Amino acid sequence: MADKQSRSTDTGAAVAVADPAQVRNVVLVGPSGSGKTTLTEALLAASGTVQRAGSVVEGTTVCDHDPAAVRQQRSVGLSVAPVLHQGHKINLIDTPGYADFVGELRAGLRAADAALFVVCAAEGVDAATVAVWEECASVGMPRAVIVSRLDHHRADALAEIAACQAAFGAGVLPLYLPARDGLVGLITQRYFDYSAGYPPRIGEPDPADLAGLEEARNELIEGIIAESEDETLMERYLGGEEISEDTLIADLETAVARGSFHPVIPVCATSGIGLAEVLDGIVRAFPSPLEHTPPGVTTPDGGPHGDLTADPEGPLAAEVVRTAADSYVGRVSLVRVFSGTLRPENAVHVSGHGLAERGHEDHDADERVAHLYSPLGSSLREVPYCVAGDLCALTKVGSAETGDTVSSPDDPLVMKPWRMPEPLLPVAIIAKTRSDEDTLSRNLSRLVAGDPTLRLDRNAETGQLVLWCMGEAHADVVLSRLRAGGADVDTEPVRISLRATFSRPARGHGRHVKQSGGHGQFAVCDIEVEPLPRGSGFEFVDKVVGGSVPHQFIPSVEKGVRAQLKRGLADGHPVVDVRVTLVDGKAHSVDSSDAAFQTAGALALREAAAASRIALLEPLDAVAITLPDEHLGTVLGDLSSRRGRVLGTESGEGGRTVINAEVPAAELLRYAIDLRSLTSGTATFTRVHARFEPLPEGAAVPM
Repeated sequence: MADKQSRSTDTGAAVAVADPAQVRNVVLVGPSGSGKTTLTEALLAASGTVQRAGSVVEGTTVCDHDPAAVRQQRSVGLSVAPVLHQGHKINLIDTPGYADFVGELRAGLRAADAALFVVCAAEGVDAATVAVWEECASVGMPRAVIVSRLDHHRADALAEIAACQAAFGAGVLPLYLPARDGLVGLITQRYFDYSAGYPPRIGEPDPADLAGLEEARNELIEGIIAESEDETLMERYLGGEEISEDTLIADLETAVARGSFHPVIPVCATSGIGLAEVLDGIVRAFPSPLEHTPPGVTTPDGGPHGDLTADPEGPLAAEVVRTAADSYVGRVSLVRVFSGTLRPENAVHVSGHGLAERGHEDHDADERVAHLYSPLGSSLREVPYCVAGDLCALTKVGSAETGDTVSSPDDPLVMKPWRMPEPLLPVAIIAKTRSDEDTLSRNLSRLVAGDPTLRLDRNAETGQLVLWCMGEAHADVVLSRLRAGGADVDTEPVRISLRATFSRPARGHGRHVKQSGGHGQFAVCDIEVEPLPRGSGFEFVDKVVGGSVPHQFIPSVEKGVRAQLKRGLADGHPVVDVRVTLVDGKAHSVDSSDAAFQTAGALALREAAAASRIALLEPLDAVAITLPDEHLGTVLGDLSSRRGRVLGTESGEGGRTVINAEVPAAELLRYAIDLRSLTSGTATFTRVHARFEPLPEGAAVPM
């Protein structure tokens, strides 16, 4: 792999590659603070793409260009940084490590063909990173591990490598180990000296450094041989034969590309240690797009379509993996081309289907691509084309939203969407002034178009505008972007939509008699109201005898009753689960009308409500919580404190437990935050509305 290095002399100019075999798409994954952005900066500087590496603390990095990222000093969005090395274009995809921005991580996984898991040499491996590792393993994505921040005052590279092996399982073995101001390669036993910075000087290691490497070297060689397709290799090795370096390196690179072997490389971004090894490893061992199977596609109406390959001459199929807004050029769409070649000044078809529940209505539109760009953080560098397997940016494609498919108007396609997490933290927002309302509306549509983990709910019952976010940090970023767009917004407590019902039977008399300007209105009706079991809805029964209410006006009474049920009674909550029976009434041969009987029906219902007791119903959600067993007792106790009812537990994937429960929606407003705190971020949950149940006596009305 990187033991036999050839140094990169490429410059950082934007280059459009013509062959997918020259492209490497690599996503950087790891917890917040592990050093992903700092590593990206170091690789950009080492490759000559930028003159000097920026600083996260100073807010000068290429990838963390968002004002919210500078303020929070952590990545809040996906960013692409291409570098050139050994004639290959490496698209480094830097992703946030904080859980609130997992949607950006999933977009990065979609755009990539391999993953670099970056873990700090002083921090261990967290459960969220393990979960992403397992997700990559399930689809066979090639992975390597970077043990970063070797200059941390608590750094212990060997302990961190052991932690990675325990967390990630078999096939995770170091290719290099730290030694003084550099690394020692375990295969070639050569010393890569970074005392003078990047690139390293290659020489013979100090004998003292080799003394402690024998066991690690033997373990690595055995691991490589175990993955070899040459079944005789292990027998020859155990028989004492010395396996050549070229054979070991070739088998290693094949196993990495296949996703069955995962090399570990220690790196110090500030001193440059390991940068050459990382770049060489990406080029030599990670797969090109030619080895990656593109997502499945259909026609816009859901019809079948043949499988795609990363063929520049194939049908055009690209996907918008991220949408951002630039104050100068407007909407910027980051696109991964999976098949065909995208060219400027060409017409394309933009399709978005399957995300209506997230506020992204199905849409199809033909657009013209004016220019193509190679993104470098927030910078856009124009390129003449973008072939299958490469990434590029489009501007001013007004209908494009994150997750949309870009294809040929002659052969429109829709790609199977990737799995996105559900936003579970509601935040109610209000415009401070009337002049802010129009600006807020425009900014919200732009943000929702670009962020599939953001859902907008215009609640007609409570009158609130509710944004569903992934967590507090996500909400903070969304609010800051709204304000930066010129909308002065504030937040308010989220109100829960309640229901009401009759607690006992009642009778009501509705009389609407009015004389005005020679035109009269006359309608009288008598009704009986009785409660129904939960979930029954509304029933209307006609028991009028003798024609006291003419047949043509009976639907009018029902219409008036339905309208009043929807408007609510004294408390304003919609009324459900009742049967209304029309038993009698009076009409006038001239002055009765549809409108009059509608009014009489509503009046009769209000009188019946005054004679009965109206009970409030609160929404109950079915909740499924997936968590490690060590947090089971804590979470069960917390559910009890939230008036939750546990229905049972079952075994989930990866040895986890799933708790099934029913919990009042009012108790779940901040559950996305509280559950993360209770379980150190190791648990996830889903919620769906189940039904309405009576609000207990003495419980606060969740308004």
